[in-house]
Amino acid sequence: QVQLVESGGGKVQVGGSLRLSCVASGIIFSFNEMGWYRQAPGKEREVVATISTHGTPKYADAVKGRFTISRDNAKNTVYLEMNSLQFDDTAVYYCKAPRAMGPVDPGPGYWGRGTQVTVFS
Repeated sequence: QVQLVESGGGKVQVGGSLRLSCVASGIIFSFNEMGWYRQAPGKEREVVATISTHGTPKYADAVKGRFTISRDNAKNTVYLEMNSLQFDDTAVYYCKAPRAMGPVDPGPGYWGRGTQVTVFS
C-alpha cells in the first residue's frame, strides 16, 4: 500500500520560509520521480516542482528562484524548501508519486493528504 505523508506546513509572514517534507512508503522511492503540487481555494491543483530519480529539478515559473525541491533516497523523503513566500503561495501542498514508475507529471499517481501553507502580512 502506497502512502505519502506530508508535513511542515503552517502560517508564515510574507517573505518568510517553510520547509515541507513528504515521506513515502510502499514504493521503491529511488526509482521514482516525485512531485510537489498545490491547490489554492477556488483554483485547480497545479504542479509546483518535480525531481527526477537522479535529482534533476523542474519548477513552475511562479516559484523559480524561491523554491527548492530535493530528495533523500535513504529516508524515502522529498522536500520542498520555500523562501520569499508570497500571498499567492497560500494553498494546500500535496506530494505525488507516479504509478508504475512513470513520469510524475503528467500522469496518474499516488497523492498524500496535503499540508496547508498560509502566508499572511
